[in-house]
Amino acid sequence: MSVEFGIHTIDTAFQRDHFDAAYLIAHEGRGAFIDCGTSHAVPRLLACAAQAGLQPADIDWLIVTHVHLDHAGGAGALLQELPNARLVVHPRGAPHMIDPARLIAGATAVYGEAEMARSYGTIVPVPEARVVIAGDGHQLSLAGRALLCVDTPGHARHHFCVWDETSRSWFTGDTFGLSYRELDSERGPFIVPTSSPVQFEPEALHASIDRLMTRAPKAMYLTHYGRVQDVARLAGDLHEQIDEMVGIARQYEKADDRHDALVSALGALYVARARRHECALDDAGVLRVLAMDIELNAQGLVCWLERDKR
Repeated sequence: MSVEFGIHTIDTAFQRDHFDAAYLIAHEGRGAFIDCGTSHAVPRLLACAAQAGLQPADIDWLIVTHVHLDHAGGAGALLQELPNARLVVHPRGAPHMIDPARLIAGATAVYGEAEMARSYGTIVPVPEARVVIAGDGHQLSLAGRALLCVDTPGHARHHFCVWDETSRSWFTGDTFGLSYRELDSERGPFIVPTSSPVQFEPEALHASIDRLMTRAPKAMYLTHYGRVQDVARLAGDLHEQIDEMVGIARQYEKADDRHDALVSALGALYVARARRHECALDDAGVLRVLAMDIELNAQGLVCWLERDKR
């Protein structure tokens, strides 16, 4: 991808190519990473910094939008290579970066030890002295370039997005959904919300998307995957699909095979929207690209139903 406003897109190679991105903002000889992927991605991030003319000591910030492992799992390992950088994290996420035991235990329970090692590598604690807790409205300076952290729950309660005034763009983590380049068409990017476990809250997500749009952004930088424009249309698509996904969850709330029914119905929803979007991939191709996200969205909807019931 081309570099605009000093923003470099880094493919972390998590799971597959062009699935999981981190970003480097290079400005006036200083750098900030936004999200970092897993510990396996550390060499890629350092290589990107070198290509941008930066040494490890030139990186001032590692900003993680939230502490899900595909966004922040490599934070501790990366900071070991960056002598002057500090970690910027949501107040709810900071304890898990300082002591990742619960993150590790939860993910290991889902994936098993072998898959944890393969996908995520070693998860290293971040020294508390290097952690900056960023509440709503926290402002950072990167060599005079203003970066603003704004609380955006809905995907996770420990999620913020980062506003870059210079590019008039948001770094959105998972709040502004998922958009893979394989599903682009002449109509532009195709987008899907993410409701992955365990803190999906539809009303909060609607509100967070609306909050992002109040700044009339020129672009969104998504972790999954890359820079997208035409953001007003995409925001409308996300709002529609959040409501459709909630409707699907309610429809199958009491089904004996609830999870499988949700997977099937979500797949049908996204395929139908891909057809209207005139995606070049056939139905099987769309489902292949979105397979992991469909599974996680179904799991997250089940978590939401169970929490809502309580």
